[in-house]
Amino acid sequence: MSLKDRVVTGRGDFGYSIEHLSDFYEKKTGMKLYPGTLNIDLPHAYSLPPDVIRLEAFEYGGRVSVSMVPCPIFGRPAFILRTDQNEDGTGHHARNIIEIATDVRLRDACELKDGDLVEIEFSIAPT
Repeated sequence: MSLKDRVVTGRGDFGYSIEHLSDFYEKKTGMKLYPGTLNIDLPHAYSLPPDVIRLEAFEYGGRVSVSMVPCPIFGRPAFILRTDQNEDGTGHHARNIIEIATDVRLRDACELKDGDLVEIEFSIAPT
């Protein structure tokens, strides 16, 4: 399955999280993630599938747990990252915003800017 929609500016929260918890994210995903995400604004809410990779807050002594869903983009392995708060609708992003992390800054590597259309593939279908 795939989704296609537009790039939007994010808040920068995951950049900080990935940078300071890089070992934890690498252990969970098998790759060293670039400290930042590419935000995509979907026309409808996205719900996480039941089978996700989890980084629990207690694992790193924090307050925020994160779900990760494999989603290749531009032919490279990547992950949707979503906090529990964003999933349940009480976080900083509406559920139609997905945040994608990979090993490079996608805006630079793929020459993306706000409003550009991108396609995201899913190995685990969203609900």
